[in-house]
Amino acid sequence: RFQQVQSMMYDLIEWRSQLLSGTLPKDELKELKQKVTSKIDYGNKILELDLVVRDEDGNILDPDKTSVISLFHAHEEATNKITERIKEEMQSKDQPDYASYSRMSSSPTHSLYVFVRNFVCRIGEDAELFMSLYDPQKLTVISENYLVRWGSRGFPKEIDMLNNLKVVFTDLGNKDLSRDKIYLVCQIVRVGRMDLKDSNSKKYTQGLRRPFGVAGN
Repeated sequence: RFQQVQSMMYDLIEWRSQLLSGTLPKDELKELKQKVTSKIDYGNKILELDLVVRDEDGNILDPDKTSVISLFHAHEEATNKITERIKEEMQSKDQPDYASYSRMSSSPTHSLYVFVRNFVCRIGEDAELFMSLYDPQKLTVISENYLVRWGSRGFPKEIDMLNNLKVVFTDLGNKDLSRDKIYLVCQIVRVGRMDLKDSNSKKYTQGLRRPFGVAGN
């Protein structure tokens, strides 16, 4: 069972990277989402967890908005699909799973740990810091954004996060390590007035998000 779950997790990690890449056509994106939800439902079944019923697009059905009959049919259909999948797995369990071995060998195994100790930039208003990994040669971001909300007084907006701003960038494979350069980029967005010079509190707007700066190393 551990090997089954391990193989499924490698599949989900790989598919998650494809979903986050933003390069898939609409039809392939829909098909991949269905594969992901099918894999999750199958994993829940072999782990003896609750079965989640979904619509055709893989979205979880809302029991408050779906009739009892529709829920029953969806549950019955999902059960049949999972049962067929289990039969297929049983028939092929004695055959070596070279595809899974290949995925395990090529799956991302590297991570980057970042600890944000301080942010020094004279803005005068609240700010949002978006940190990500960037390939300067291909001009593309290769990770998700890590968001830090920084207050105008020079401290995190969530004061309990002081000295605890940590993030781990995962899904980094050997191809990422072989890149010539990888930058840690911080994009700064100012949150507040349209014009910093506007001192009339009765006139200036509040809560506007304006690009302020960017830095990388």
